[in-house]
Amino acid sequence: MAQISDWAERNASVLRAREFRRSPTLPEGILWQQLRKRPEGLKFRRQHPLGPYVADFYCAAAKLVVEIDGESHRMGDRPEIDARRDAWLRQQGLSVVRLAATDVLKDLESAVTVILLACRS
Repeated sequence: MAQISDWAERNASVLRAREFRRSPTLPEGILWQQLRKRPEGLKFRRQHPLGPYVADFYCAAAKLVVEIDGESHRMGDRPEIDARRDAWLRQQGLSVVRLAATDVLKDLESAVTVILLACRS
């Protein structure tokens, strides 16, 4: 029975990821234009399913998840949800970098630099 629920959970994540890829936010779209060029030879995936979650960006070689947080991530119970999600990702051996969407829009170069530094550590 656990295998069926695991499959259903994974399938739901894949379907959500596909939908998210079709409609990226402006900061995600701009950042993707840089990450898809494979900076420093690193391959990034966008809207990548990881267990029950979908990472905005994922670099398997660095085991790094990059999340772009808009205004909604500061409202209601969203900070607690994000903390649980980050804890789960870290339990899987992954590092998590969260960038504010406004920071990506204001200074894309610095956002890419932060990501690449995290990949090296």
